[in-house]
Amino acid sequence: MLLKTYSGSCHCGAVRYQADLDLRAGTVRCNCSLCAKARAWFTFAKGAEHFRLTEGADALTHYRWTAEGKPHPFLTYAFCRTCGVRIFARGEMESLGGTFHAVPVPTIDNATPDELAAAPIKYVDGRHDSYDQSPENTQII
Repeated sequence: MLLKTYSGSCHCGAVRYQADLDLRAGTVRCNCSLCAKARAWFTFAKGAEHFRLTEGADALTHYRWTAEGKPHPFLTYAFCRTCGVRIFARGEMESLGGTFHAVPVPTIDNATPDELAAAPIKYVDGRHDSYDQSPENTQII
């Protein structure tokens, strides 16, 4: 894994972050109800030390959602309260280094078009809790 430090922001610029990411390791598109509505495209900062909120903590609002049949929320989503852009989601999973941040790829400001085009996309079937499998139809996510 070769990490590169990227900078990112929301649309209005009130919230800014830095994240150590390996875009070549891949990105994720999910079909769960929330990701499908947001047309989400994520990459992961694995381990709390690889994500730094550099501006705008006071401009954030948060959303937690518990999926049907689950005992508690898996992720906490952070949005800019001014422009509404989802700037990251934070969760806890050992396979992702403990605390992790799901970073929306479109919020990364300094990734080159070539880096984004070369980043593999993994489609996951979150709608059916099968994050290790692709959904039958990936054209709609």
